[in-house]
Amino acid sequence: MIALVTAALAVVTTGVIYTVANPFSAHAETVCSDPWVSSEVYVGGDQVSHNSVEYRAKWWTTNETPGTTGEWGVWQSLGACTDGGDPPTSEEPTEEPTEEPTGDPGTGGAINAAYFTEWGVYGRNYHVKNLVTSGSAEDLTHIVYAFGNVQNGQCTMGDSYAAIDKFYDAGTSVDGVADTWDTGALRGNFNQLLKLKEMYPDIQIVWSFGGWTWSGGFTQAAQNPTAFAQSCYNLVNDPRWAGLFDGIDIDWEYPNACGLTCDTSGTSAYPNLMKALRAKFGANALVTSAITADGTSGGKIEKGGYDAAAQYIDFYMVMTYDYFGAWDADGPTAPHSPLNSFSGQPIAGFDGATAIAKLKALGIPSEKLLLGFGFYGRGWTGVTQSAPGGSATGAAPGTYEAGIDDYEVLKAECPATGTVGGTAYAKCGNEWWSYDTPATIATKMTWLDSQGLGGAFSWELSGDTANGELMNAIAAGLD
Repeated sequence: MIALVTAALAVVTTGVIYTVANPFSAHAETVCSDPWVSSEVYVGGDQVSHNSVEYRAKWWTTNETPGTTGEWGVWQSLGACTDGGDPPTSEEPTEEPTEEPTGDPGTGGAINAAYFTEWGVYGRNYHVKNLVTSGSAEDLTHIVYAFGNVQNGQCTMGDSYAAIDKFYDAGTSVDGVADTWDTGALRGNFNQLLKLKEMYPDIQIVWSFGGWTWSGGFTQAAQNPTAFAQSCYNLVNDPRWAGLFDGIDIDWEYPNACGLTCDTSGTSAYPNLMKALRAKFGANALVTSAITADGTSGGKIEKGGYDAAAQYIDFYMVMTYDYFGAWDADGPTAPHSPLNSFSGQPIAGFDGATAIAKLKALGIPSEKLLLGFGFYGRGWTGVTQSAPGGSATGAAPGTYEAGIDDYEVLKAECPATGTVGGTAYAKCGNEWWSYDTPATIATKMTWLDSQGLGGAFSWELSGDTANGELMNAIAAGLD
């Protein structure tokens, strides 16, 4: 949900605090919920009344008076309320219906997963608290923490400083409590995510290993799957962050095919690896995987062994993006995340619908497949043609890397001018970009539902707007 920007204004007069509801708050003059009690424990979604104002808790709290914690505090003002007997049914805590895990794979549950990148805390200045302030935490069922490394046949940490040592003060911490410098104290992303889970106990978190850069280590890992699985289990369940992770995700790009590096382990390597992970982690843990969306004949889907591995997997995240981009410097311009085939498509089979159909044809259950969304666009420069299929001279400049930029940037600087293949494109000056918008996400979500897919996932959270615009669009399509 998009977080409401509401705040109670505290006026201190003769030692008494009066609360004035924001005049733009929703549900003004509703019947008050039960009064706030200082000794009670409240969790995200619980509603109370205090001084004739209705409040909703954003996360776990006790002994924090509503109306005094400020705009970014725990209590969200919902406006004035009046005493009128028992509160209506709609005023019951909104979190209760989702206390049971909502993303159980294989049951048709609507999964809404998203990647949180370890390195995002640096240049992107995106932290776990942003999930709360943007409202995205309310929409998510799963967080995929990226990435752990794969070295010498074992799971290893990526950036340990960002993961467990980076200091968060009270203002940047999820719960408003600063980290300590005590020897052995857990800090960093892991500590912040543990705090997030206290506020949103339904969110499940998996630690993803590999990714484009670190997938080369899987070739050695596949030579001894049992030893690899043991190392991963030990790391994921390290006592220092006990209770943080609900399982493991494998992002091998690509088994028995080429990504940044090439693998020739054979089509049994990936299934054997996933079998060993399932055996070690057990039936109650999540074992997931991000996989190729190459729908070409004889392509990466057919080489990976994903059909044989499906029995060990809770869900597959099908990377239905990055089909086309400025690595082809002279074009033709084409959308990087098309849902459907389109006229002039540079490579047949490079679209989401074709990839999903191919995976389903292999016998993989629809409910184990998640459709992927990129919270970014890919673009070219030196383009004169507005419609797709134009020539270019190279990659368009980007905030962090040429040829790619975040949705929140492109929305403002190069607004969409058309759609192709079920996604948006934009022509501004001599630049041409393609990216998803809330409108194209809505279309894709309708298609996702018609296919009986298990849900959606996105790469990655920092590319969204400050109010979680794209995440909100995905969640709306899963309702």
